[in-house]
Amino acid sequence: MQQKSELWLIRHGETAWSVSGQHTGKTDIPLTDRGRERAEGIGRYLDARPFALVLTSPHQRARDTCRIAGYGEAAEVDPNLVEWDYGEYEGRTTQDIRAERPGWSIWEDGPQGGETLDEVGARALAVIDRALAAGWPVALFSHAHMLRILTAIWLGLGPKGGRLLALGTGSIGRLGFEREERVILTWNRSFEME
Repeated sequence: MQQKSELWLIRHGETAWSVSGQHTGKTDIPLTDRGRERAEGIGRYLDARPFALVLTSPHQRARDTCRIAGYGEAAEVDPNLVEWDYGEYEGRTTQDIRAERPGWSIWEDGPQGGETLDEVGARALAVIDRALAAGWPVALFSHAHMLRILTAIWLGLGPKGGRLLALGTGSIGRLGFEREERVILTWNRSFEME
């Protein structure tokens, strides 16, 4: 039986910096208690669903979400799934950056001393190519900007199209096909704790 052609996108759970709005690229910070609870919710939702391939970012927030959700043993680390390298803007909020650069946008202006949008897009495309070659379905545990850019590329919007796709912590999205068209099947499925 043919597996369903789906790419499951799982954003890591909450961290202290995701709460404060600080850009978190290379800084390897842990999940909060709430982030671990959301990862447990992801695990319950996935219910040990089999995947042809499970990939995770090397950062602990993604790896721990993957492990807590029940896929740690199956996961392979893929360095292409790391978050955008924010360079000099690492650890800073958009509000703080705009105090120096009014009107600044990560999507329009990029980070000083970090990766360009096209460089992140090239990494995202490499992940898509790997997933397409692996069989289906595939699970990716990663970060907000990376998964937004990957989705925009999947849809043919180019990396800048990621600006249109909000993605909360500890959430799931699914990409797939409607006939031959690449589509979003589910987006930003949240596991909020009441």
